Amino acid sequence: MKRQIIRIDEDKCNGCGLCVPSCAEGSLQIINGKARLIADKLCDGLGACLGECPQGALIIEEREAEAFDEQAVHAHLQQAEKVEPLACACPGSMARTLAPGRGAAEPVLVQGDAVSELGQWPVKLKLVNPAAAYFKNAELLVAADCVPFAFANFHQSLLRGHALAISCPKLDETVPAVEKLAEIISINALKSITVAHMEVPCCNGLISIVRAAVQRAGVNVPLEAVRISLEGTVMERKQIELS
Repeated sequence: MKRQIIRIDEDKCNGCGLCVPSCAEGSLQIINGKARLIADKLCDGLGACLGECPQGALIIEEREAEAFDEQAVHAHLQQAEKVEPLACACPGSMARTLAPGRGAAEPVLVQGDAVSELGQWPVKLKLVNPAAAYFKNAELLVAADCVPFAFANFHQSLLRGHALAISCPKLDETVPAVEKLAEIISINALKSITVAHMEVPCCNGLISIVRAAVQRAGVNVPLEAVRISLEGTVMERKQIELS
């Protein structure tokens, strides 16, 4: 049958993964560094993912395709929940050696310990209690797991004065992450949310997760994204629009 369905322009796709969380049917995956439609019957053709692609690589076209199958989608999503997350298949998983900025193998000696700005425990999103007192009227920092390791000034520049929730958008399950964040947002009258993520494509999904949580909570809260390079520098700070 001929119907509307998603098409991915592989020449434009950079494997950032922003489209994946926006597909409620789970029909998109990052495979070999590119977004792929894993089965025609899992795509409803409504195009909820289109606005998430910064490269304009997603297109709705009319072509011969298997009919959309809601039962197949349900079975696919149930199966996905049972599967343990695998290592990132996008370019963010590529190994490389980095040269520390100080350019020497000798340890750096510091007079006294640096002061921690951490004001809570636990910090992992899946473990925090949405009703914890430290979330009330807080400025929330949602950080990718790798950010504190890459960004040497994490405590002073990002964490100070913030409640914290850390998550990996590639290895943690998306739906529970959105649900947990939406609950935190909806009951705590947050002052702001900052999303700190790495420059690798996989990590961009954290912005989509937080945006989806804010929309689900139905709360108007300022949202900012901070992108950290593998070399440990702040590449970009920008306000995120929810519409």
